[in-house]
Amino acid sequence: MTAISSARARTCRLSPRPTLDVAVPDDWRATCQQLLDDAHARSPVPGILAATFTSDGILWEGHVGAVTRQYRIGSITKTFTAVAVLQLREARELDLDDPLARHVPDAPYGEATLRDLLSHSSGLTAEPIGPWWERTPGVPWDMLAELNGHPHHALPPRLAYHYSNLGYALLGEVVARQRGTTWYDAVRDKILGPLGLADTTYHPAVGAALGTSRHPRSGALVEEPAFDSVAMAAAGQLWSTLADLARWGTFLVEGRDDVLPGAVLKEMRTAASADPDTQHEGAYGFGLRLLWRAGSTLVGHTGSMPGFLAALFTDAASGVGTAVLTNATTGVAPEELASALVVRAATAARSESTPEVTPSAEPVGGPATGLSGEWYWGNTEMTLRPTSAGFFLHTPNGVRTFAAVTAEEFVGLDGYFAGERLQVVRRSDGSVSHLEVVTFVLTREPYDPTAPIPGGVPQPLVSSPD
Repeated sequence: MTAISSARARTCRLSPRPTLDVAVPDDWRATCQQLLDDAHARSPVPGILAATFTSDGILWEGHVGAVTRQYRIGSITKTFTAVAVLQLREARELDLDDPLARHVPDAPYGEATLRDLLSHSSGLTAEPIGPWWERTPGVPWDMLAELNGHPHHALPPRLAYHYSNLGYALLGEVVARQRGTTWYDAVRDKILGPLGLADTTYHPAVGAALGTSRHPRSGALVEEPAFDSVAMAAAGQLWSTLADLARWGTFLVEGRDDVLPGAVLKEMRTAASADPDTQHEGAYGFGLRLLWRAGSTLVGHTGSMPGFLAALFTDAASGVGTAVLTNATTGVAPEELASALVVRAATAARSESTPEVTPSAEPVGGPATGLSGEWYWGNTEMTLRPTSAGFFLHTPNGVRTFAAVTAEEFVGLDGYFAGERLQVVRRSDGSVSHLEVVTFVLTREPYDPTAPIPGGVPQPLVSSPD
C-alpha cells in the first residue's frame, strides 16, 4: 500500500469501544443484517460494517465479509470542517457573510463568502486544478493557491448547489489561520478532544482497513492508494470508527454547549442550497447533506476516497442514526443503505423504546398550570397541557411546544408558532379572558362572545324558503 506522507506521520492506536446493551426485537436485528447481506450479495466488496444508534449509544451493529474497526470517511470530514467554522462564528472571530479574502488574503476565489462556501453555493469548480488530488500526494497551501490562482466558476454564485471539494479546502485554511495552527490540530483540540472522539484521526491507526476496488472486467481485487491530502485535508482526510461516528451523528442533531450549541446545529441543518432538478430528494445546509423523509429530515454526509465509501445520517426528529463503512471504491450505495437502516431503526425505536406519551390529565406544576385544558380557535378544538417550563398545545396539525418568558407570556419553539409570542389576556377581575398569538385568539368556548373574536361571532345559517 502506498504510505501516507510521513510529514505528519503519527502512530495511532484505537481506544476500547464502549458497548451498550439495548433490547431490540430479534426480527429488527435480522432485517438490518439482511440489508447488509443483500448489499454484499449485489457486489462482493471485502466487507461492510454498519451500526444504528441514539444518544444512549449503539442499538445494533452488524457486518458482512472481512471487516476491521477504522476506515477512511472521506467527505464526512466536511462536517467537522463546517463545525470548526461555525465555532469561529460563535466566538465572533468571523461572520459567515465575510468574503474569503478577509481571512485568507492570498486565497483564490477571495470574493466568495464563507456562507456560500459552506453551502456549496459559491459556484466554485468541483475540484482543484492540478493532479487528481485524491490519488496523488497532497500539495501545501501555497502550491494549491498558486495552481488555482486563475479562478474558474462552474456556475454564478448562489444560482444553485454545486458541490466543491476545493471550497472546503479554502474553509480549512480559514480555520487554520484563525486558530493559528493547522486545520487538523484545530479540529482535534476544539472538536475531537472535547467530544471524546479519540479514534477519529488524521492518519490511519494500526490495523486500519486497506482501501480496495475491483477491476470492472476481470473482477480482480486491487489496492487503492492513500495519501496525505495536505492542503485538501479539510475536504476528505479523516479516518474513523462506527463508535466515533455514532457519537458524532448524535452531536450533529443535538449539539453540546461546550462545542457548538444545539441551536447552531439546527441552523447548520437548515436547507441553504439545492440543485433545482433534484431538490425533491434533498438539499444542503452548512456542511450537512439533508435527505427528505416523510415526517423528518435525515442529516449527515456521505464519504468517498479511493478504496473507501462511507455514510452517516441521523433522523433529526427521533435522534436515531446510522453509520456505514466499507473499504471499496464502488459496489455499495452507502447513502441508500444508511437511509434504509435509519428508517427501520427509527421505527423499531418508536415501537420498543419510545412509545407515544399521552399527557396526564393532571396538570404539573409550572407557569401554565392555570391554563390547562380545552381551548378553541374559532370552532377548532385544541388542548393545552402544562409542563415545568411552559406547555404543549395539541392541535389538529400536531403538538406545538411553548416556553414561558414570564407568567403571562410564552414563546413558541416549533412549527407554525416558532418564535412567536403568546400572551395571556386577563379580564379586570384577573380571570383569563383568552390567549392571543399572532392574531390567533384562543378561547375556552368556541367563538366566546365575551372575547374579541376577529370578524365577530358567526351566526347560525337560516334555511332559505323552498
